Amino acid sequence: MSGGADASKGQRFTGVIPLDVVAREGGLSVMRGMLEGRLPGATMARTLNFRLTRVEEGLVAFSGAPTADHLNPLGSVHGGWAATILDSALACAVMTTLPPGEGYTTVEFKLNLTRPMAPDMEEVSCEGRVVHRGRTLATSEAFLRDASGKLLAHGTETCAIFPIEKLSR
Repeated sequence: MSGGADASKGQRFTGVIPLDVVAREGGLSVMRGMLEGRLPGATMARTLNFRLTRVEEGLVAFSGAPTADHLNPLGSVHGGWAATILDSALACAVMTTLPPGEGYTTVEFKLNLTRPMAPDMEEVSCEGRVVHRGRTLATSEAFLRDASGKLLAHGTETCAIFPIEKLSR
């Protein structure tokens, strides 16, 4: 897993990447394009205040900070915030393994929340990596950590892999 891309700012704009671009370039090139700002990042990342920060084949990282807009009724960060950044890292790690012409979708993911998160905490980081890449299924794992390296949550995911023309919008 060499030749990775790194960025301190992550993607610069958000939107939807045309499927013909994904079909032509493949997953690693698209993910690098998002990191470099050539292609848009997911609008969900903007909504939840996190960004793509690292891309390699089989590995991606996101960083971000939950805010007061991401609280549950008891005042801690909603588990959905952690679930979303984990799902992003888990799925995007798989995406980096896709050659041109392949698509994917999440079919299952599981997470464990190990510590509460507060809206005033420092930036957190989430790294996802592929555990297994088969012909039609891939699995990945991800770890969400605070600025001091303490584990906040971890998860696993299974993605189905198929010809990209089976995706429809």
